[in-house]
Amino acid sequence: MEEEADTGVSSRAERKALEKAKILKRESEKKIFRLVGRVLKKPEAERSEDEAAVLLLHRETVDELCKRQVRRNVLKRKQEEVFDDADELKSKVRQLAMAVKQAKHVVLYTGAGISTAASIPDYRGPNGVWTQLQKGRTVSSSDLSKAEPTLTHMCVRMLHKEKLVQHVVSQNCDGLHLRSSLPRHALSELHGNMFIEVCTSCTPVREYVRLFDVTERTSLHRHGTGRRCSHCGGELRDTIVHFGERGTLEQPLNWKGAAQAAEMADVILCLGSSLKVLKKYACLWSMNRPASKRPKLYIINLQWTPKDVLAVLKIHGKCDDVMSLLMEELNIQVPVYDRAEDPVFSLAAPLRQEEVDSHTREVIAPLDGQEDCLPGSGEQAEEATAVQGGWFGRGYGKGRKKKKKAA
Repeated sequence: MEEEADTGVSSRAERKALEKAKILKRESEKKIFRLVGRVLKKPEAERSEDEAAVLLLHRETVDELCKRQVRRNVLKRKQEEVFDDADELKSKVRQLAMAVKQAKHVVLYTGAGISTAASIPDYRGPNGVWTQLQKGRTVSSSDLSKAEPTLTHMCVRMLHKEKLVQHVVSQNCDGLHLRSSLPRHALSELHGNMFIEVCTSCTPVREYVRLFDVTERTSLHRHGTGRRCSHCGGELRDTIVHFGERGTLEQPLNWKGAAQAAEMADVILCLGSSLKVLKKYACLWSMNRPASKRPKLYIINLQWTPKDVLAVLKIHGKCDDVMSLLMEELNIQVPVYDRAEDPVFSLAAPLRQEEVDSHTREVIAPLDGQEDCLPGSGEQAEEATAVQGGWFGRGYGKGRKKKKKAA
């Protein structure tokens, strides 16, 4: 028994000694990395003999720090916004216009970049949500219901109306494609729509379009909005597909329409998207076909995208600027967004009396501004505050968690 006890004590002591040795080794490595890092920051001519000896002694650390710096520089270049000069931009737009005219089936993939002109921030641009969080800055936003369709949204609608674009696949949750009067059968909102809540207890799924952002109480894996279906009494849920989730709703996601459009496409035009998420959806890219039989890819974005190497043409310009030139080349008049014709008012379902105060988000008001006549106009949101709740705030929360973990 005494021998067993001695063995137990010995093994515990060995484990502790081993753990201590590991900790000391990590601390030693950190000190070496810090020392070498300080030396590398100095110009070579200003380094002392001792510092030069340190670099020679720790060649592996030097190599690792140099590799890290190269990766940082590459990432920085990818995040930089590049602008084509005026002449180059016009030349590229002419090429794009020719491709659109000659194509039989054009599909548009749109991202956050088409909504920045509506004061909705993107994620990876210089002022994007992720970018600001990485710099340790607070992300704020006014109620996103205040946004209206941009020039690009109206151009997209007209391209579809003129039968030059057959389908639009959007990553955006802001509902601006729908509000621009783009027909729903021609639209796939892959990540949901902030104005739509549904009852999944009903068969088929029952949809309720609202005049306010329904995502106030929702987040990752928690989609209940707090309101009830007027037909079966089941809890309503939002349609947002958060980071790490897989969308299963037929509408407004319309994955079937997106996949069929991608299969038929001979031209894909990507507008204002980093494509870092869309690239993961294999069914949108026909990568199972030989390169010569895939759709021709055109990209309009200021920053690098992972699909640039596959693109026939990359246009570095703001979406509104490029689309304005494109519509001129195609000789198509672009209407200004008219709130009086916004389909959201005719689609909207009124709240029940007991649900009038079930939200605090701002309600989209008609032109006369008489918000008290709108269904469920409840208390309104106040001045712009730090982003909280909902699909937009979810990204904010995710970014903060990453930042804390890194720290």
